[in-house]
Amino acid sequence: MTRSPDLTEQASVDQQTLAPEPDVDSRHPGALGIVIVLCLGGLVASLMQTLIIPVQPELPRLLGTSISNASWIITATLLGGAVAMPIAGRLGDMYGKQRVLLVSAILLVVGSLICAIGGSLVPMLIGRTVQGLAMGFIPVGISLMRDVTPPRLTSMAVSAMSATLGVGGAIGLPLSAWVAQTWDWRALFWASAGLALIVTVLVLIMVPNLPGTAGGRLDVVGALTLAVGLCATLIAISKGKDWGWGSATTLACFAVGAAVLVAWGFYELRHDDPLVDLRTSARPAVLLTNLAAVAVGFGMMAQAIVVPMMLEVPEAAGGFGQSILQAGLWMAPGGVMMMLFAPISGMLINSLGAKTTLAIGASVLGVGYLGAFFLMSAPWQLAVASVIASAGVGIGYAAMPTLIMAAVPITEAGAAVGFNGLMRSVGTTLSSAVMAVVLAASTLNLGGHEVPSHTAFRWCFLIGALAAFVGVALTLLIPRGASRPAEQPVA
Repeated sequence: MTRSPDLTEQASVDQQTLAPEPDVDSRHPGALGIVIVLCLGGLVASLMQTLIIPVQPELPRLLGTSISNASWIITATLLGGAVAMPIAGRLGDMYGKQRVLLVSAILLVVGSLICAIGGSLVPMLIGRTVQGLAMGFIPVGISLMRDVTPPRLTSMAVSAMSATLGVGGAIGLPLSAWVAQTWDWRALFWASAGLALIVTVLVLIMVPNLPGTAGGRLDVVGALTLAVGLCATLIAISKGKDWGWGSATTLACFAVGAAVLVAWGFYELRHDDPLVDLRTSARPAVLLTNLAAVAVGFGMMAQAIVVPMMLEVPEAAGGFGQSILQAGLWMAPGGVMMMLFAPISGMLINSLGAKTTLAIGASVLGVGYLGAFFLMSAPWQLAVASVIASAGVGIGYAAMPTLIMAAVPITEAGAAVGFNGLMRSVGTTLSSAVMAVVLAASTLNLGGHEVPSHTAFRWCFLIGALAAFVGVALTLLIPRGASRPAEQPVA
């Protein structure tokens, strides 16, 4: 789509593309089934993020490699997902969302099979990267919700789909721990391949193949440049603790990533049909929502890292000595809470607007962290704090894509939601790095092993609360007009 510098013409275009849409219930009588399939696909894709954690300590022995090399198996999935989300969103706008969903589901099948069959480091890295690419399913599925649901139900559907981001990660830990302890570790990937195959068939059968809303061709140069810049930057953040934050390798990755992303930005601004419309992304409603996504993503990941670690710290060091499975079970109610709050989030969006809903969600997240700061005496106390924080995530995650879709043209909805998902990934990556530094800064020696102290955990909870309240502040700065999406009138 060629963009004219004429602001009057652009405003006219935006008014057309953001105009209220008719109720499509009669056009898609199977809307409920479509939403269920999309939520199932999002759940399975997000499960992959925590699938390998229960067996991570055993990976060096299982794959015959070093601890440092084995850690790339987690990083590979992160990088794949970060790169896939904005690109998949743009492809969905151009060629039809059902096609991109189908490709994402197939990638999940293929990646899972590679991991299940491969017995060494290289196949595992390839498979986990391919699994990460399947994360493009989530932003495309969210943007499709507006096309297939009645306007009065769109907020509910988006809320349910957004909740799968947190629910998959929360229930993935105990589920994968149980599977790994009951059967061979490869069963994790055979199971994920089976689930992904079911999703593939359901998408093919039940999700309509609607035409793309945007013309043009894929900005290949922009996609490749963004991938290189993101990978270099996220690798530096993820591996900085292992390599040393002042090491030449870390600084080189930061420098390359920053230089490439700046070049990418200049290129996108001059491209007639960019991968990401940075002028649209610079609108206050979009920019502030994406910045809030970084803060909320940071807050969500902090509790996912810190609470299980504190539960697993030996009692001799002041922890609770829980196994991986037990820690996962303590965290599971948080995942259930995210799903339970999905319809509540939808109702809040319809009645109060997405801006207020996001502010409420980030506030509840911050309160959860403050609760964890004071409730550190028993596993159930941490579980309560985690449930409160998870409720905040469940509320806030649904509001972000709603705000984005209300502020961008329909032709760019998929790409914009994908870019918002990328911002959440940046937040979770930053959180992982910051929490690792804080936990390593104050440790106790237990039998020759260093474990984090209570002071380190308290600092982590305070930092998580600060990130959440920064998200609240950013949300309150979003212009009022973006708080209630035009395309979602009460029918």
